Amino acid sequence: MERKHKVGITDTTLRDAHQSLMATRMRTEDMLPVLQDIDQVGYHSLEVWGGATFDTCLRYLNEDPWERLAKIRERAKNSNLQMLLRGQNLVAYRHYPDDVVDAFAKAVVKNGINIVRIFDALNDIRNMERAMKAVKAAGGHVQATISYTISPLHNIDHFVDLAVEMEKKGADSLCIKDMAGLINPYDAYELVEKLKANLKIPVQLHCHFTSGMAAMSYLKAIEAGCDVVDTATSSLSQGSSQPATDTIVAALRGTPYDTELDLKLIARIGEYFKKIRGNYEVPLDVGVDTAVLNYQIPGGMISNLVSQLAAQNASHLMDKVFEEVPRVRRELGYPPLVTPSSQIVGTQAVMNIITGERYKVTLTEVKNYLKGLYGKPPGQVDPDLLKKVLKDEEPFQGRPADLLEPQMEKAREELGEYMEKEEDILSYILFPQQAMALFKDRSKKGSASKNVVVSKEIQAKPAQAEAKKEPQLENIYTVDDTLCFSEHEKYFIYPSA
Repeated sequence: MERKHKVGITDTTLRDAHQSLMATRMRTEDMLPVLQDIDQVGYHSLEVWGGATFDTCLRYLNEDPWERLAKIRERAKNSNLQMLLRGQNLVAYRHYPDDVVDAFAKAVVKNGINIVRIFDALNDIRNMERAMKAVKAAGGHVQATISYTISPLHNIDHFVDLAVEMEKKGADSLCIKDMAGLINPYDAYELVEKLKANLKIPVQLHCHFTSGMAAMSYLKAIEAGCDVVDTATSSLSQGSSQPATDTIVAALRGTPYDTELDLKLIARIGEYFKKIRGNYEVPLDVGVDTAVLNYQIPGGMISNLVSQLAAQNASHLMDKVFEEVPRVRRELGYPPLVTPSSQIVGTQAVMNIITGERYKVTLTEVKNYLKGLYGKPPGQVDPDLLKKVLKDEEPFQGRPADLLEPQMEKAREELGEYMEKEEDILSYILFPQQAMALFKDRSKKGSASKNVVVSKEIQAKPAQAEAKKEPQLENIYTVDDTLCFSEHEKYFIYPSA
C-alpha cells in the first residue's frame, strides 16, 4: 500500500546546480534579482551555501561568502535556507579543530542558515557528531547525511543501520546523498521504505542526474514515503546536476503527492537562469554519462580526471584510468566517491597510470588516509598496500580531530587589523591565502571595485560578445596545495563537488 503525502522540494539552483554544471562560478549579483520570485514559490528549503561555494567566492570571484549569505537571507525572507557541511571538514578539505567547528556552526545559524546538511566522505559518524551537536546548540536543524555508494560493503541494511545511529546522535532529518546518480528506482524504494520503518525523522533524497535515473528514483522513493526531494531550476538541471523542478512538480500534480507549487512561477525562474548561464564561459553539460554506472565515477570527478590527463598530455589514457579507479577504491576499503575521497582516489589512479607503475608515487593524502587521518575506512584496506606505504606504522584508530589543537584564538591574533567581523577568522582559517587577499583588498577603501580578480576562464562576457567555442577545460581546475599533492612530483587536483 503506497503512503500518501504532500512532497516537499528543496531547490538547489543557488548551490549544487551551478556547482555541478558551472564549476560553482555563479556570482552573487546574478542570484539576487530573482530571489524574491524564488522565495515566493514555497519550497521546503533553498540550498544556497556551503559545498564549494565558500572556496569559489574567495578564490575566483573576490566575494566574501558571508556577505553572499547575508544578501540572500535579506531577500529570501520566507524560505528556509539550507547549506552543505562536510562534517569536521566544514566547507574545506581537511579536518579542523572542535573550536573551529563550534564557531562555524554558530556563525552559519546566526547569519541565516536554517538547515545544515552534514555528511562525512567515509560515513564515519565520529566526523559528523561534533558538527551535529554544534548546529543543534546554535538552534539549527541538523540534517544528517548518508553518502550513498555501491560496493560489497554498502547495502541497504548497512545504510539503515547508519541512519538509525545518526538519529540517535540527534539528527532532525536524514538525507540520502547520491552524489554520482547511482541509486536505481527499486533500490530507492526499498531503502526509503526501510528507513521510514526504522526512523521517526523525515527522509530526504538528493540525487544527481548523471546516470539518467534520478527522476525515476525520486518517483519510486516518493511512493515509498520519501518526504522531500532535491531539484534544480530547469535551465540548470540534469547532467551532473539534479532533476528539473518543473518535471517533478508536473509529474506529481493531481496525485496524493502533489507539491502544490506554482509551475508558471517556476518556469519564469527557469527562464531567468537560462539567460544568466549564457554569461559564463564555463562548461555546461546536461547529457547522460553512463560511465558512472560502470565505474561509479561522479560527473565532476570525470571532469577532474580529464583535466589531470590533459595537463600531462595523456588524454589517450582515460580508459585505463577509468579501469584503475575501482581498483584503487577497492584497495582503500571502498570509500564513497565524494569530496575529498573522490579526489584522493581519482588522483592516485591517474598517478598509477601515467607513471606506469602502481603506487610508484603515493599521494600524501593517500598516506594520510591510510594513517587514519580522515577517519575509519568503510572496509579493510589492502594489507600489501598498507605495508608498502606505512611500513611498520600502525594506523590511528581514534577520531582524527582529537589530534588537532584549538585554532580560533591563534588565528584571531594572526589576522590583527584585517579582522572586521568574527566570521573573518573562520574564512582565514579555512582558506588563509585567499581570505587574506580579500581582506587586504577590502582594506583599500574605494578600490575594491577596481581590483576585482576574476579568472579569465570564468569571466563574465560582455552582453554582445560571442562565447568561446571550445572552453579550455584544463584551466578550470586550479591548484590547491592543501588538498592533494605528491611528495616527489607536483600533481594536483581541484575538487568540484
